[in-house]
Amino acid sequence: MQYALKVESVSMKYQAKNGEVEALRDISLLVPEGEFLSIVGPSGCGKSTLLSIISGLEKSSSGNIKVFGSEESRIGYMFQKDNLFPWRTIFDNILLGLEIRKELTEENISYVEEMLDRYGLSDFKNKYPQQLSGGMRQRCALIRTLATKPDILLLDEPFSALDYQTRLAVSDDIYSIIKHENKTAIMVSHDISECISMSDTVVVLSKRPGMIKKIFSIDGFLAKTPLKRRDEAAFSAYFNAIWRELDVHI
Repeated sequence: MQYALKVESVSMKYQAKNGEVEALRDISLLVPEGEFLSIVGPSGCGKSTLLSIISGLEKSSSGNIKVFGSEESRIGYMFQKDNLFPWRTIFDNILLGLEIRKELTEENISYVEEMLDRYGLSDFKNKYPQQLSGGMRQRCALIRTLATKPDILLLDEPFSALDYQTRLAVSDDIYSIIKHENKTAIMVSHDISECISMSDTVVVLSKRPGMIKKIFSIDGFLAKTPLKRRDEAAFSAYFNAIWRELDVHI
């Protein structure tokens, strides 16, 4: 089996006004290539901090991150909001990452145009973000992330800004694109249903300091899409099992 990512004994402490805060403790994960892995846990348990460490935006207090693949392995990060610039067309927004990297080659531009066509956005390439629905904007944000050909995709609550009905439809779209492009993905979410419907593996973190409490291998589904998975008997069984593991107190 080929692996895309190794997280080895990662811990994170930082200084706050009231003293030292331990955000994460001894996190270890081995993520296979092509895996869709979700991380769920109570608010404040360090889920987004872990993504920031994997991406290199933050440095852990201890432990190591290893991305397998090419010498210049790339990580793409999709945030909660689409962060599309309103003054740029959809096409220009999608090309932004390539511009920053100075990689606006004919080959890369052609790759972007192919994705726009494949995922139903070619007719909107010259529109502006405010002219598109929330779901279409999220698809654009994902294509912008994919344009730089990352080895791993990180998704931080990618549907949280959408209404419930749109979330269901967009999760199908995003899942389909990620699987079609054969990308390894790690998603942070508060939504257990979202994690089960989209993932191969769900990692449950404890309350702070975040530690791995349990890892669920999600299998036994006949359906191929997140929306249809929700109708199967296995879905409820996984939901109840994951809910029992969460340290949630009202």
